[in-house]
Amino acid sequence: MKHMEKLLWWLITGKKGGINRAKIIKKLNEKPCNANQLAGELNLDYKTIKHHLKILVENNIVYNLGDGYGKLYFLTDHMENNYHEFEEIISKIKLK
Repeated sequence: MKHMEKLLWWLITGKKGGINRAKIIKKLNEKPCNANQLAGELNLDYKTIKHHLKILVENNIVYNLGDGYGKLYFLTDHMENNYHEFEEIISKIKLK
């Protein structure tokens, strides 16, 4: 099992809130978003989104450009290159 796969398993299934992090990753794979857009589209509290984004940034899954409310979040190149591993994990946990 590669490091990225282990990291994703831990972020999604090993920590509280992993399903929300998986939903954020899926949404950012579709298009870059700011925290407010993610909160609205995923029907989650803004503070919850910010908390999960912080964890994803710290683990090199997402990064941001800009500042304040104009800050957009993107998947890192490393995450994009390993997105297939993410898809395998979410298929096993049956994320909708």
